[in-house]
Parts: sequence; C-alpha cells; structure tokens
Amino acid sequence: MAIKKGFKSSTRSRRKARRKKIEFKKKEFAYRGLSLEELQKLTLDEFILLLPSRMRRTLNRGLSVKQNKLLNDIEKGNQGDTIRTHCRDMVILPNFIGHTIFIHNGKEFIRIDIQPDMIGHYLGEFALTRQKVKHTGPGVGATRSSKFMPLK
Repeated sequence: MAIKKGFKSSTRSRRKARRKKIEFKKKEFAYRGLSLEELQKLTLDEFILLLPSRMRRTLNRGLSVKQNKLLNDIEKGNQGDTIRTHCRDMVILPNFIGHTIFIHNGKEFIRIDIQPDMIGHYLGEFALTRQKVKHTGPGVGATRSSKFMPLK
C-alpha cells in the first residue's frame, strides 16, 4: 500500500488535536477598561464621563419624571422583580444589570433581561417597534377581480 509521505503525519496531528480538550477562557466584561464591579461603585456623575456623547448629553440635561421613576423602581426592586415601562429613552446604567424590564414597543411589552453588554445603550434599542410584513391573499372587502388567485 502506497501512502504519501505527508499524509500520515497530518492525520496524526489532527487526531491529537481532537483528543486534546481545548479550553476557552471566558472573556471578562469591561466597559472602557473598567470591570462591572468597578462600574457599579461609580457615582452617576463619574459614570457619565465614560459614556458616548449622545448618552452623556441626555443624562447631563437631567432625567425626566418617567426616567426618575424608572431609576427609583430599579434601585428599590430586587434582582428578580420585573418592571414595566414605556420609557424607551432611558440609558442603561450599571445598576440595571440583572434586572428584567418589560419595555413597551407600541403594541405590547417586550421582556428584556439586562446584561453587562447593554450598558450605554437606550432601552428602546432592545424592543423593536417594527415587524416584518407578512403578505397573504386578498383580505375581507376585496373586489371580485382581486379575489382571483392563480393556481401556478
């Protein structure tokens, strides 16, 4: 049996690679070089300096009544409590992590579990307001000619 010279060694190395357990290190979360624990220790004024300009401007101008209510509900509530809100323009802060928030998308409340990657985004970014259009046959009240559906 004629075996090519490079074939045997390449299959051997593949087998070895399969047998080895490949360990992946879970990447730790960091926002602008700070860990989650460090972010949660910061005051709101210190955290604002880390945000992008649009979010920084929003928070510097002051919170609205709805945003203040949402912030107070989150600070009072436990990690497992669910909070329903229409306030889509609230910036996600480090103390929101672990909470479940139901955000209104105009029709219904969408459940969002706040995770560290969401820091610095608006709540409305995670509850989409538009859905994909699903076209079907003609609806009720269609004229006689438009009801005709070809078989092909």
